[in-house]
Amino acid sequence: MSVSAADVKALRDRTGAAMMDCKSALGEAEGDVDRAIEILRVKGQASAAKREGRGTEEGVVAAYIHANDKVGAMVEVQCETDFVARNEDFKAFAYEVALHVAATAPKFVSSEEIPDEEKEAERRVFLEKAREEGKPDDVVEKIVDGQLAKWAKEVALLDQSHVNTEKHDSKSIEELRQELAAKTGENVRIARFSYFRVGD
Repeated sequence: MSVSAADVKALRDRTGAAMMDCKSALGEAEGDVDRAIEILRVKGQASAAKREGRGTEEGVVAAYIHANDKVGAMVEVQCETDFVARNEDFKAFAYEVALHVAATAPKFVSSEEIPDEEKEAERRVFLEKAREEGKPDDVVEKIVDGQLAKWAKEVALLDQSHVNTEKHDSKSIEELRQELAAKTGENVRIARFSYFRVGD
């Protein structure tokens, strides 16, 4: 099926993907725009995964201070080139991450960073609680595993849904990171963050 230049441009405006990728996705989706967006997202996430190993020597430090001046956060987001670091979408992402950190106070960037001893300490708490509640032994482990996974999501930044669910369509920080990586064509990495609260 033939794809019009106007349709390709409209899809590019919506997704930020390259013109040829938009044309190819529209062709594959037989003109269905929603399906084309889905195809682009899948391809973008696949190519983002390939970029994961590439070095990130550039980036920005972004900060967010809450209106009451009592809570704030700073975050370092890295990329491969100075060109992308100066990109407005990249800087906006870094700011949105800082805002999210200020709102949720995560402890780690990813669940892989959680020390084993901390996981074990939480596991013991959940295990004791399940036994106190009289749960049968054959289901205790499943309950504990589920609670541990839920806890890891609560403390790991990348697993959390952005606090501004309306603006970001309930996407996780990791999904937003992958989208930006696909859009910029570079490896994007949240290197570290700091959370501040007056009196803490």
